[in-house]
Amino acid sequence: MSRWTDRLRATYGGGLRHVLVMLVCFTVAGWVVARLAGEPTAGRMLLWFVGAAVAHDLLLFPVYATVDHGLRRATRAGGREAGPAARVALLNHLRAAALAAALLFLVFLPGILGLTPDTYRAATGQERVPYLARWLAVTGVLFLVSAVWWAIRWARWRRPSQPQ
Repeated sequence: MSRWTDRLRATYGGGLRHVLVMLVCFTVAGWVVARLAGEPTAGRMLLWFVGAAVAHDLLLFPVYATVDHGLRRATRAGGREAGPAARVALLNHLRAAALAAALLFLVFLPGILGLTPDTYRAATGQERVPYLARWLAVTGVLFLVSAVWWAIRWARWRRPSQPQ
């Protein structure tokens, strides 16, 4: 069996588990395509999907890669005495809060930008609420919670371990 898996890894580039997961993913994708085949708006959905992929690869990825590079440089410069483990933890706490804020921004983008207030009113029966202020408040809370969590972890890390 080891020879077979070695040959699979050499020719395919991954193990058996990866092959099975990819088969399941392609099966689910095929099922979705079959379900959308008769959908009159399938072309628009495909256009949005391709547009989102292109927008991500050409616009968003360079932006957040540059921001991440800047964060790495800032945490490296500001934490020489703390050690690499603390710098990585700080960077990951910043990344987690930023990712959550970015996903919330993406989900609520039409409301934040004030697009389609009539559609919102027709769908919910309510007037549009101030999404930007609420998103900023939630983003602030996310970064605050992340900072407090990091400070607690950092204090535990800096505290010398007690002998037992």
